[in-house]
Amino acid sequence: MTDALARPLVGLLPVLSLLAALLYLDSYKLVKLRAVVAVLASGAVIAAATYPLNELFLGRFTLPLATFSRYVAPASEELLKALVIVVLIRAHRIGFLVDAAIFGFAVGTGFATAENLYYLQLMPDATLGTWVVRGFGTALMHGGATAIFGVMGLALVERRAGPWVQAVLPGLALAIVLHSGFNHFFMSPRISTLGIVAVLPPLLYAVFHLSERSLGDWLGKGFDADTAMLELINSGRFADSPAGRYLHTLKDKFQGPVVADLLCYLRLRTELSLRAKGILMMRENGFEVPPDQATRDAFTEMRYLEKSIGRTGVLAIQPMLGMSHKDLWQLYILGK
Repeated sequence: MTDALARPLVGLLPVLSLLAALLYLDSYKLVKLRAVVAVLASGAVIAAATYPLNELFLGRFTLPLATFSRYVAPASEELLKALVIVVLIRAHRIGFLVDAAIFGFAVGTGFATAENLYYLQLMPDATLGTWVVRGFGTALMHGGATAIFGVMGLALVERRAGPWVQAVLPGLALAIVLHSGFNHFFMSPRISTLGIVAVLPPLLYAVFHLSERSLGDWLGKGFDADTAMLELINSGRFADSPAGRYLHTLKDKFQGPVVADLLCYLRLRTELSLRAKGILMMRENGFEVPPDQATRDAFTEMRYLEKSIGRTGVLAIQPMLGMSHKDLWQLYILGK
């Protein structure tokens, strides 16, 4: 009876506990629990979908099981898990390395949880040592590989101006190599598991430390820049500034009312950016500040202005908005 209880605990608790620890370490509360649960569920769905696909592949191709588990399964599984993170990055739901690590680890946790529950049914008499390897080794590997992909993918998406596919390929390749290397068991399964336990938690902690320091720097610099822009707009001296002169050049390309809407859009976006940074600073100090009615009204006005100036107008004013990945992400944080 004791072994029957110990097997699921050892198989499931390590990866779930580490995910909970990552959420606890997120001092800015960038990731909501409901979003993590949704991503975790998506990982479980992916795991459930891979089994019939794997059986179909093995039934069609005469490939040894060892070769399949070392080369084919790592590539297909990491690609499917990575697609969840790519969707979140492309939708501007991930802004910093902290949330990339959390969401990536959550996808892997969902995958590993579903996989280990399946193996509990498939191998009810497996030894406790087997479940130590699966719980502390395989499960943490699944979470860690996708977390590493998320961190690398986001970092390269922010730095590269080219196609986003090229930015995410290095992280995907590394996740596949790590997964494949673990499945090779170059050392004994228990030593490989010890390696995962020794390396992964400190690595994720280092990512959190560096990302939160980067977030603090970005908040400070961004707050100062937004404040200066808003003061400039409200001072009446905006027309003499570089941004004002750039906006003046747009008069030849847009009608007068549209140019006025462009200035209103710039002011509104700057105000919302300041509010978003203020909310993050409050969260860091333990205060949860939901968006108020004034913020909702501002988003309604912003959507109206976006329709008024059109896509061409948004692209034209983009140099003054600084619409980086983080800028778009912070508006999502404020508006959700």
